Amino acid sequence: MQYDRTDARILEIVQKNNRLTSEVIGEMAGLSATACQRRLKRLRSEGIIEADVSIVSPKTVGRSIQMLVLVSLERERADIIDRFKKAIKSSPEVANGFWVTGDADFVLYVTARSMEDYEQFTRKFFFGNPEIKRATTMVVVDRVKAGFAVPIEIPSDD
Repeated sequence: MQYDRTDARILEIVQKNNRLTSEVIGEMAGLSATACQRRLKRLRSEGIIEADVSIVSPKTVGRSIQMLVLVSLERERADIIDRFKKAIKSSPEVANGFWVTGDADFVLYVTARSMEDYEQFTRKFFFGNPEIKRATTMVVVDRVKAGFAVPIEIPSDD
C-alpha cells in the first residue's frame, strides 16, 4: 500500500472532515472531482482509509458513563484470544478494543447509560466468561480528546 503527496493531502483533509464533497476535497488537493473520487476509491480499496465515521458524543445519546477496562485472560492461547476478539466486535457497549502488550491483554473503551447498566454488562461480558482472569475498570472523568486522526507522512518526490 503506497500513496503519493496528493494522496497524503487527501488523507489529511478527510481526517479533519469526512463530510466534504469530492469537489471540495479535489479543489483543496488540486484535483478534479472525478480524479479525487478515483483516489478516494483506491485509498479505501487498499485499506489506507479504513472507515468513514463520525464521532458521536456519548453523553448526548444517553451513554454518559465511559470506562477504560484492562482485561487479562487466563491463558494466552490463539483460540481464546480469537474468541475474545469476536466477543469485543459483537458487543455494542465496547466502542473500541485493543489487543495490547504489558500488564493486560486487552484495553476496552466501554460506554454505558448508568453504573447499573455497566454492572449488568460486566456480569454478562466479564464474569460470565471463564477465560477472563481479571478486568480492571477505570471510569473516565473527562474525555479530553476524541478522534482517530493519525499523522500523515508526506512521501518524498524520489
